[in-house]
Amino acid sequence: MDITPAIEQQLNDLEKKFKAINQKTETHLEGLLWAKPITYWDYIQTDALLNLQIQRTTLPDEMVFIMYHQVNELLFKMILWEVEQLCHTEQPETAYFTEKLMRISRYFDMLTTSFDIMGDGMEVDQYMKFRNTLTPASGFQSAQYRLIEFASTDLINLIDYRYRADIDRNTPYEHALEHLYWQAAGKDYKTGEKSYLLSQFEKRYKGEFLRFMEEYNTINIWRKFKQLPEETQKDATLVKAMRHYDYTVNVTWVMGHYNTAKKYIESVSGPQEATGGSDWKKYMHPKYQRRIFFPELWSEEELKNWGENV
Repeated sequence: MDITPAIEQQLNDLEKKFKAINQKTETHLEGLLWAKPITYWDYIQTDALLNLQIQRTTLPDEMVFIMYHQVNELLFKMILWEVEQLCHTEQPETAYFTEKLMRISRYFDMLTTSFDIMGDGMEVDQYMKFRNTLTPASGFQSAQYRLIEFASTDLINLIDYRYRADIDRNTPYEHALEHLYWQAAGKDYKTGEKSYLLSQFEKRYKGEFLRFMEEYNTINIWRKFKQLPEETQKDATLVKAMRHYDYTVNVTWVMGHYNTAKKYIESVSGPQEATGGSDWKKYMHPKYQRRIFFPELWSEEELKNWGENV
């Protein structure tokens, strides 16, 4: 091999790289002699990934249900990956801010349209059988989805409407956590007793939630938007991206989930509840919870009719 100027430059760059971490370049070059070539299956960890689907029943369509939710969690991880980059950029440029938002929105667009996989991809009879083995687990217990919410908006916009007047930015995080909108799906507000669904969820993730709430209190997507120059905040493309993200997450995606749940849960007669025991209609439908990440970007009429015409 000829040592061309380009190769010599690469060697010099490697020398600088390894010197910066007190490493010897020749040691790493020799290591390349013994490193095996990368393969697709090693890089993607295909074998590990395809062995993560463990059914609790013998019903074939349970596999669809498991894999669908695992895909959801992978997409949530992709969303959080983009959110972290955006929120930890000290002064994001308008184009960068917009691009990150549209990436995140595309992931949620994908999640929204993917509900057809569940809605039309499982036999109702099979679902109604294997769902009984899932109690008291629930999609409510997706911690990543909660992290996405915390990183998107001020906590006040995630507080149950009944308690917003008594909570502000100085409220302790633990008190705010106790009054988030999704607590209504797992708490008896007359007695204060938490369901097993909620108590186990908090036992597993409460510490992480409190740390995340504090971390993103001043750098969530809304706060990063408000830190932009006033002229930039009026940029039509950026505002459109913000509104699209807000509506996609809090109306379009939620209604996709709602309509899929409705198809299966209401397929049998009599009162039905979600696997976690919640009043799923009032918990899921946006017109009840009225969670809105960026209320200042919507008109009074739009806020008034949030989730009504879907």
